[in-house]
Amino acid sequence: MDKSVFQAYEDEIQALEEEIRLLTEKYEDIRQESTFFSDEEVLKSIKSFQRETQGETKGYESPSDLKAQLESLETDLSFFMTLTGFQFTSHSKKTLEKTRNRTVQKHRLAGKCHSLSFQLEFQLLEMQSNEKASAVVSDLSIVMDSREDSDVSKFVSSTEERGSLLTFFRSLSTYAEWYEHRRRTFLHFK
Repeated sequence: MDKSVFQAYEDEIQALEEEIRLLTEKYEDIRQESTFFSDEEVLKSIKSFQRETQGETKGYESPSDLKAQLESLETDLSFFMTLTGFQFTSHSKKTLEKTRNRTVQKHRLAGKCHSLSFQLEFQLLEMQSNEKASAVVSDLSIVMDSREDSDVSKFVSSTEERGSLLTFFRSLSTYAEWYEHRRRTFLHFK
């Protein structure tokens, strides 16, 4: 056999080893997620689900009640989307660490505010001690199509440094609303 045949086999072996490594990591992540719940929590969840499916939970006496509540929630969501201009298109959450008093999760969030799209990635550290609970955002990364506006780039950079999600959402809402007004005004004069 010549070297090219051996090289093809070597490449295939490396590709399979990489695939095995990725599948092993995925398996470990799923297994880690499932080990965060004790047997008691799993049993509680199963019993709760069984009560819900048998109609024993309060407030859900019939399918029509569920439908009415769903319509009410959809109306509320539509109102908040109209009020704020935010429309979230995707969200993923991965738990990196969980102990009795501390949880670290990685969040990815994408959406639009009026016509401006954005993507966020951050870690959320939640700590609980006695009666107090606190949450800290770290490793904030924001991706936006800032077009030709350098002020947006500066704003995104400073927000990432401070790790302030509230400031980001408030400012983006106001900026995107006025950006939309300016865009419509310029279209009117074209």
